[in-house]
Amino acid sequence: MLASRLATLFSRPVVTGLSLAALLFVTACSSTNTAAPSAAETAASTAGAGKSVQSIARLEATKGSSVSGTVQFFPLTEGGVRIQGRVEGLAPNTEHGFHIHEKGDCSSGDGLSAGGHFNPTQQAHGKFNASQPHHLGDLPSLDADPQGVAIIDFVSKDLALNRGANGILGRSLIVHNDPDDFTTQPTGNSGARLACAVIERGA
Repeated sequence: MLASRLATLFSRPVVTGLSLAALLFVTACSSTNTAAPSAAETAASTAGAGKSVQSIARLEATKGSSVSGTVQFFPLTEGGVRIQGRVEGLAPNTEHGFHIHEKGDCSSGDGLSAGGHFNPTQQAHGKFNASQPHHLGDLPSLDADPQGVAIIDFVSKDLALNRGANGILGRSLIVHNDPDDFTTQPTGNSGARLACAVIERGA
């Protein structure tokens, strides 16, 4: 008897209409929740997920030198720059001064057109990341392996990939012939310039 009354109740049009409306509402909600994200949502969720914009310096030998290489610069989200690269054509098992210079000009055959070390804060020359004063352009020395290859991978918290006060875009990168003594002013007595590159915006 109860089953008969229930069957009669649910067969009435008003209840059927309400049930249909409820069904449509649930379906609509389900479709909304599973819909593909909008372009804006996708952009927001993937921001920073790809490769960072980078800059690059392609080292070319100065007159009488055979040193070459490529160095890349990656901005860090917490500030600073990661510097990675490879320099080849160096004398085996040797150490070489390595600096950012103030002018983005490698036009002279000896690399002197790049000017002096990048030093916007007017500090004395010194060792990279040391507690003592140093030029912003003072970088870790290059250590060539038995094949004359030096691998570069370090982080500078002081540099920026722009053209501001601490920016290195448009400046030059120099590989020197001799080790940097980190004492002699203002060059570190690192000798002749073996290779030069302008730091440029890359892809």
